[in-house]
Order: sequence, then C-alpha cells, then structure tokens
Amino acid sequence: MPSNKILILFAHPLYEKSHAHIEMIKNLPKSDAITFHDLYENYPDFNIDIEKEQELLKGHNIIVWQHPMYWYSAPPILKQWIDLVLEYKWAYGSTGTALQGKFIFQAITTGGRKENYCDTGKDRFTIYELLDPFNQTAQVCQMNYLPPYVIHGTFKMEAKDYKKAGEEYGRLIAYLLEHKLSASEFKDLLYLNDWIDNKK
Repeated sequence: MPSNKILILFAHPLYEKSHAHIEMIKNLPKSDAITFHDLYENYPDFNIDIEKEQELLKGHNIIVWQHPMYWYSAPPILKQWIDLVLEYKWAYGSTGTALQGKFIFQAITTGGRKENYCDTGKDRFTIYELLDPFNQTAQVCQMNYLPPYVIHGTFKMEAKDYKKAGEEYGRLIAYLLEHKLSASEFKDLLYLNDWIDNKK
C-alpha cells in the first residue's frame, strides 16, 4: 500500500494549449491513492462546492497546487478556491485544525528562464519569494509548505524537453506516493526539483 494519498488540484484555463502540463499529467502514476482534480473542468462557473473540496482535502495528506505562473501568482480559480474552501474554524483559527500536519507544495510552469528569477534577474525575486502568500496561507493552516516543483522556460522548449519534464514530474509524484516525509529534509531548499534529483 502507498504511504501517502496525494490530491492534485489542477488550475489551468488553457490546458489544451499547454504542452508542459499535458506531459506532466500524462506521466502521473496510475494509482487509486492519487486524485487528480481539475478545478476549471469541475467549476467552469467558479461556483465551488466547499463541502466537497473539504472532504477531498481531509482524505489526502499531500496536496499539490498545480498551475502555470500567471503574473507572479496563480490563475484566478485557485485564489477563489483558497478564499472559499479554507474556512475560518475549519482550516485555521483556534478550532480550525482540519489540515494540520498535511504537506502542500506547488507544481508550476513559467515561460521565463530560471536565471530570470533572482535579485539580479529580470523578475527580481526567486520563485520561492514570489510564492510567499501561498506559503503563508499554508502556515496559517498549520500545514507543511514544501518548496515548489518548477518547470522553467516553457516558451522555448521543444517536444523532447516537454517529454523529459513530464517524466521527471511523474517520478517526483511516484516517490512522494511511496515514502514518508519529514519537513526537516526540505529545509533551505528553493526547488523541489533539487530534492528529487538527489533521490536518483
């Protein structure tokens, strides 16, 4: 039996045009312990079923926000999901402990190159810094926020690059499925890519 249950909350309004995300999803392990949940497909009118989403969260111990980086943040439906689903007295507050101890991270794609994301680069901040609001959301909900898994430079990738990136993402999810995690092993990491590379 897998050690973990993984919920992938997928948010991409133009999924059919995203070569990177198509490959990422194609390479997800086939397992009953993985739930792939497409937010735009399930909620085209943004009318999110809060109770359903909370039940999904309760049934998994690793949560993935998978999305493209849109203007240094996430597509709007993910913000809507956070605003509605992570309720006071359920996800946070003195009695809001439903998510306590769960692991969460973001699997994202960027058109820009990795070297752009630093204090001397075009985008001025690291990806980890730009994701601080998501990190803080997880902290308030008493979750373990892991560094992001990032595929950079998607605008200039070729078919073989998308394929390789998708296979690496699949390997990450497969590893997470089977191994128990400790928050301490991710200390000081900016990318989950570096962590899984060390597991080869």
